[in-house]
This record gives sequence, C-alpha cells and structure tokens, in this order.
Amino acid sequence: MTTYLPPTKRRPAVTRQAGLTLIELLVATAISMLIVLAAATALLISRQGFSNVDAASQLRDRARFAEDILQRLGVQAGHRDIQFVASNTPPSTSGLDAVEPNVFGFNNRARSNSHGWSEANTAARTTGSLGYGSDILVLRFQPTRYSTTETKTDQGMIDCSGVAPQTPTTDYAERYASVLHVAQSSDGEPALMCTRWATTAGGSADTQPLIHGVENFQVLYGVDGIGPSNSAIPAATSADSVPERYLRADQLTVSDAATTTANWQRVRSIRIGMVLRGPLGSAVDKTQQTYYPFGTAKASTTGAAGSMFASADDPGTVFQPTADGRLRQVVTFTIHLRNPQGDL
Repeated sequence: MTTYLPPTKRRPAVTRQAGLTLIELLVATAISMLIVLAAATALLISRQGFSNVDAASQLRDRARFAEDILQRLGVQAGHRDIQFVASNTPPSTSGLDAVEPNVFGFNNRARSNSHGWSEANTAARTTGSLGYGSDILVLRFQPTRYSTTETKTDQGMIDCSGVAPQTPTTDYAERYASVLHVAQSSDGEPALMCTRWATTAGGSADTQPLIHGVENFQVLYGVDGIGPSNSAIPAATSADSVPERYLRADQLTVSDAATTTANWQRVRSIRIGMVLRGPLGSAVDKTQQTYYPFGTAKASTTGAAGSMFASADDPGTVFQPTADGRLRQVVTFTIHLRNPQGDL
C-alpha cells in the first residue's frame, strides 16, 4: 500500500549550481579581446582613411584656389588705367629702366621685409632652409576708373590679398604690386605669402599668408624673340607675341638695367609649379618621394620618367623632401598674359 505524504512533508529536489570552468573563462576572455582588438583596428583604419581623404580634399581645395588667384593676378598684370593708355606717351627706349616691368621675378630667393619697391635685396636661399629653391614672382597693374575725372577706382581688380584698390594711380609708372613668395607663417608651417605694395616706391607694404602648406614655388617665363641672358635690347620686329621658350628669372636679368627691362617685357606667359603639403601623418605611403613641380614627361630616347623643365641649375625643380608622413600634391599650370607687357 502506497503511503501518501502531504505537500508539506515532501523532500525538496536537489538543485545543482551551474557555472564556467577556469579554462572556459580564459577562452571567452581571449575571444572577447580579439573582437575588441579587431573593432579598434577597424576604427583606426577607418579614421586614418578619413584623415587621408580629408587631407587630400584640403590639398585639392588649396590647389584650386592657388590656380584661381594666380590666374586672376596674371591676367591683370600690365593693365593700365584708361588715362595712361589714351593720352600718355610711353618712355623712350633709353628710359625703359625708369619703369619697372609689370612681370618680374627672382630665382631661388627669399624676400626681405627691409627693402623697397624693386625687391633688389632679396637673399639667395641656402640648402636645407625653408622653401629652398623657391622663387619670387612680382606682378604689377593699374586699377581702372570709370573716367579720368573719377577719384575712385571701379574696384574690379584685386591684389594678391583679394583687396580691390580704391585709390587710382596718378602717374604712368605708378602701379599696385603683388609679390608672391614662400616663407614661414605664424604657425610654423611654410606658406605662399602675399606682399602687397601701395602705388609708389615709398608706399606701405603688407605681408600675409595666402596659401597654407606651400613648400616649393617655381616660376618660369615664356618669352618672345629672345634667348637666355640676352644682352642687347631686342628689335621690335623680333616679336610675334608667341612665347618660343621658357626661361628662369636669372636668365632674364642682366647687368644693363634697360636691357633687363626689355627682356622682361618680352614675357608672354608664366609657368607655375608648386608642391603643397598636408599635416603630419596624412600620407598612407610613408616612404620618401620625389616631386616635379613643373610636371613629368617621358624621355624621348630611353622612355624613362624624367622631369619636364627640370634643371640642375634651378634648385627646386626636382624636389625630394624627407619622409615625414605628409601627403603632398603637385600643382602645375600656365598663365597666358592678356595685357601687352612691352613699352617698345
């Protein structure tokens, strides 16, 4: 006969406690660490990729701005106010040195803040210095008035800082000048600097960074009817307004001032080459690179890559910075001058 026990008299069931062994806990921890490591690596790679894309985008924006502003300054070079175009007689050939060229430059030079209008005291850049090999470009123009009786300009032209001069020129030789050169900006980085001059030699100058990160600035000049270091004032019949060759600034400047001015007045186009750099760590490839500011071309005989317009006599046309992990971009373009440069 089965004995029935009421619920209060039954024995409680034995409950076993579940858990992880030490080995299972170590395995789970290791797997979790691998997952975290993989996620962190993916995040870092994604962040690095974003930084690279952002740096490349900023370099493209700066390159686009550099080309836009220099193109605009270039086509203004040589422009004269209506009163001097219509009524004034240009200087005679013997007096050409009295009117400095509208397009002028210096090869591998650093601008000094202590000198005057002609930039005559520029110092040669030394090997290893900031901006070594970089050139100086000087562009001059006269703003336009609506009529000869106006006391203000039409503000349709700008200097390199983007400011439209409001005061018109009062003399044939008076012009506004934009001086473009590489120097160190206030944050310690190299920059393409803009020095703007007022209308006269005794006028005030103001220097400010124009394009951040420019560490190499190269300029060549397309000339019409003259060769390197031309030492005689060229005849007017030798010009057809088409540039035949590109020369450095030091190949246009000679000992005679009048001939130097005449040489510069044969400039018909300007070839610009720059190297812009991004922040530290912005490059994926950390190895040392070689850059050609004037672009690259294939050698006709060997087919090997060579530099277009590169010359051992022109420091900076082959640019090899240290492997510092910075993303860099080469900008190359040509400015065809719109206004007549010669007073001949």
